[in-house]
Amino acid sequence: MIQCDDKQKKKKNILLKKEKKVIQKKPVEKAWDSLNKKNVIPFFTEYGKQNKETKVKITTDFGEIKLRLYNDTPIHRANFIFLTKIGYFTHTEFYRIAKNFVIQGGNSEDFGKSKVRYKYRNYVLKPEFRKHRRHTYGVLAAAKETDNNPNNLSNPFEFYIVQSKSGAHHLNNLHTVFGEVISGYSTMEKMSKVKVGPDEWPIEDIKMKVEIID
Repeated sequence: MIQCDDKQKKKKNILLKKEKKVIQKKPVEKAWDSLNKKNVIPFFTEYGKQNKETKVKITTDFGEIKLRLYNDTPIHRANFIFLTKIGYFTHTEFYRIAKNFVIQGGNSEDFGKSKVRYKYRNYVLKPEFRKHRRHTYGVLAAAKETDNNPNNLSNPFEFYIVQSKSGAHHLNNLHTVFGEVISGYSTMEKMSKVKVGPDEWPIEDIKMKVEIID
């Protein structure tokens, strides 16, 4: 399961006639098509140099949340900017609302999103732990596989924001903190109050759109 744990809560062709020869055009290869499991660090190191944005806006039916991404977690920052620019996050959802803990998003049941993950061979990110980046209220962090992941590798597609005002410090040095909310706390609080099922998935989908603002 990809998430952050709330330990306090103990998740043949037959040719009939000769046809004109069709010359197929070679698909245009985009710069980001080279990303794969083996070149994650060099890819995002270079991408980060060319794409220096640090502020993004998440828009939902509940309002907006603006986030600042940290420069001292460069691979995670570059990855989030990359996924935003290729449109991955658009129409993904906040699929887990754990009140007084976290709101988690970046996935959906949309087959198109699964295709994106497969295209890049489900790469992962090495952790970028920083002593001064702790799980306090409003921080942005990377979700991860909780099983068979001794190196705490981050899932690049899914993230969460700490909604507990007392923080979630049991997650320090287990998940990479790579940004923080700079406005939209009220939006986050509204979202935390929605009805959810036993799996903490909202009864009504909370779709998102992510844009770069600076």
